[in-house]
Amino acid sequence: MGLKVKDIKKEKLSENSESSLDTILKKEITLFGNSFGSKKKEQFYTELSVLLKSGIRLKDALYLISESQKKKEDTELFLGIGNRIIAGDDFSKILKEHTYFSTYEEHSVRIGEESGALEKVTASLADFYKRKNEQRRNIKNALTYPVFLLITAFLAVTFMLRFVVPIFQDMFRQNDVDLPVITQSVISISEWIGTYGWLFLVVILLFIIFQKQLAKKKWYRSKRDIFLMRLPLIGSFVKTSNIARFLQAVSLLVSTKVSIPQSIHLAKEMIDFYPLEKDLEKVEEDIQKGRNLSDSLKEYPLFDNKMVALVRVAEETNKTEFVFQRLSEQYNEEVLQKSKTFSTLLEPIIILVVGFIIGVILISMYLPMFEIGNVLK
Repeated sequence: MGLKVKDIKKEKLSENSESSLDTILKKEITLFGNSFGSKKKEQFYTELSVLLKSGIRLKDALYLISESQKKKEDTELFLGIGNRIIAGDDFSKILKEHTYFSTYEEHSVRIGEESGALEKVTASLADFYKRKNEQRRNIKNALTYPVFLLITAFLAVTFMLRFVVPIFQDMFRQNDVDLPVITQSVISISEWIGTYGWLFLVVILLFIIFQKQLAKKKWYRSKRDIFLMRLPLIGSFVKTSNIARFLQAVSLLVSTKVSIPQSIHLAKEMIDFYPLEKDLEKVEEDIQKGRNLSDSLKEYPLFDNKMVALVRVAEETNKTEFVFQRLSEQYNEEVLQKSKTFSTLLEPIIILVVGFIIGVILISMYLPMFEIGNVLK
């Protein structure tokens, strides 16, 4: 989404285009679903904030952004939003009408409109998505090699069980050898893979295909996230990354003078981690009953003592914006460090586990070979 600033041609925002684009805007557009994700949102809010700070009006800024789009759908979307603004609609109202914009974004923009600081809010939203993308990129970089290693190891072990073990099995059967328990177990696994392996692959493929649909189900998200929380290394990493995202969202909202209860409510919608969502719902209820945020956070293990202590300091000194900004930076740095540690530890663990499995397979096949050798003597 490179920005090309051109002369603004008012005639392009004609009545004909306005009517057709309004029709498009009223339809369900999946642009902000898969094709307009966090990366494009970062670019959009970055460009919008730069243009607004340069003194360009919102509708003209949207027109400029629309001219730099490569996809026709993107161009039509931004032109349509510009037309709606010319017609008198608020930017936040337009965002609210589309499912691909979150309540978090809509509310932040509304605060910016009401306070006259829309350029500051869009810059903060750009920073939010920038950090979110950096976090994802760090996680992806940390996991790329271990995942590749794991897949390669899985294929190697499967190949041995599916094609190598049956060769030994035929040899043992022909020589009528009494097999040790370990060999019988490995052969049983090999036979199971030969019989049901295709079904196992089908189940995995179906799971991958319907993952997004399953992720919308509360029961599935609950089971998935609780399982992840209990895994060594992974659990701590997942928890920290989601808390970092929550703190970053709250930091942005607090900086735009949104109240703490409302900030928690809106930030909760940006989280896709059931244990944290559940605890935040309870924290929100506690605050509505009159409890301090720090006292409420203290009740839930997800929030460590460091966070609770700093939040208490923020309440006592009225430095909420500064404290949440510092917390956000600290937890983002912690996520980065944990991603590096996670990658460093995971690689040798995978190698050791796979080496052990292959060693067990080889030993289980060679033990009966000694008996065959004795028989031949």
